[in-house]
Amino acid sequence: MSSVRASPAQPEWLSLVMARVSDTGVREPFYVDGSVDIVSVCRMLSERGLTDALVCDGDRLGMFTTTDLRDALLRPESPAALQVREVARFDLIEVESSAEVFDALWLMLHHRVHRLLVRDRGVVRGILGQLDLVDFVAHNSHIVALQIDAASTIAHLQAAVLRIDTTVELLHEGGIRIERIARLVGELNARLFAKLWSLLAPPDLVENSCLLVMGSEGRGEQIWKTDQDNALLLRDGYQRSDLGEIAARFNAALTELGYPQCPGNIMLTNPLWRQPLAAFRDTIRQWCYGPDPDGTMNLAIFLDAVAVAGDESLLVEARDHLDRVLNGSDVFLSRFAAPVAQFAENSHWWSWLGQRRDDETPLDLKKFGTFPIVHGLRALALRHRVRAVSTADRLRELRLRGVLDPVLAADVLDALHCLMALKLANQLRERAAGRVPDNLVRPADLGTLERDALRDALAIVKRLRTQLVLDFRLDRF
Repeated sequence: MSSVRASPAQPEWLSLVMARVSDTGVREPFYVDGSVDIVSVCRMLSERGLTDALVCDGDRLGMFTTTDLRDALLRPESPAALQVREVARFDLIEVESSAEVFDALWLMLHHRVHRLLVRDRGVVRGILGQLDLVDFVAHNSHIVALQIDAASTIAHLQAAVLRIDTTVELLHEGGIRIERIARLVGELNARLFAKLWSLLAPPDLVENSCLLVMGSEGRGEQIWKTDQDNALLLRDGYQRSDLGEIAARFNAALTELGYPQCPGNIMLTNPLWRQPLAAFRDTIRQWCYGPDPDGTMNLAIFLDAVAVAGDESLLVEARDHLDRVLNGSDVFLSRFAAPVAQFAENSHWWSWLGQRRDDETPLDLKKFGTFPIVHGLRALALRHRVRAVSTADRLRELRLRGVLDPVLAADVLDALHCLMALKLANQLRERAAGRVPDNLVRPADLGTLERDALRDALAIVKRLRTQLVLDFRLDRF
């Protein structure tokens, strides 16, 4: 029996989950007198390789940064005639060195500042910059893992979810690469789902089942919460009369934690996605060769399944069965890949991405961007029996096997990350505006560089789609 369990607690994890501001990159303070002119201050900062200084002005303590310098240069006075006290900021946001790292993250986000003044029981210890803090968090993806492990209630998990959300926003603002953000969020979400399941499911159910997450969550590509995609495989012969109630509590709890319910009902509450292994094998065969029009879509969702709790061997057996069912079935594989050619770009969108900034017609980043990449590589992985689940891992394995040209593979990976980054930026904009985040982006929301990047990404998607049409002979569909 192969069970999915939380990784053994490493000794350094305790220090990470209990990380304090004092554990991060707090820089020693550099002081200047408020009467010094800003040219002299800039000279001193340059000599020390710094971008900020604390300003002493009587009983007041302020801060001078390169942003203040920019504003000072817009004033009519000569910079040499301006005392630093005239342009420094004295409304500093402070944090205690003993405070938790996520308290500092929240302060930066809430007050929209990039630096905090760090004190230790009233004594100034230094300055904590946002980039230093972001780098600390980015290099320690398990920083809330033990908080999740220690949770005994859904309310405790809610606190962890809020910390994950805050981290995503700050990492994005800090310019951290999208694939690193996705990896961090994927690790923490999987841990959170497993903990929630352990809080709601009796031990015998956990032991005799395998909890799956699927779709973008399974692939590790869902950064901001969209919808749930989960399932449960049961050991043959195991039964519980209250299984439906437990499933309902699980999906309701995820909704309470901020993971919206799946509009297509791809959740444990749906008996289709809550079956014993033998019955699920029959379901897989029906998806491949039966008359159900949703069979292909359901199979695609299952191919992105990852075990997060319970007996992982149940998932492995289901995947083994799928390979046996599909052995040599080129006709089905072509039908499975056909949706890649369904959403082709048209000339309107190229105009949309060119000069027409007044066009408010939205573009669906998922339908016309990530979907052809994700599903195309999913189809190739199914044909070549690649068990990798994330799109990046599938791409890498297909390249190593010679299925994809290395240049195209590299371009497709860049396009995927570009589209994921644009999608996250758009979702954060929607959230900040009080709207429900979605996959739609409008011309007015994009800067010139974003539009250029999107146009290049869609051109790569078009190249991949052309190859897939040839490989799977999709011109027949």
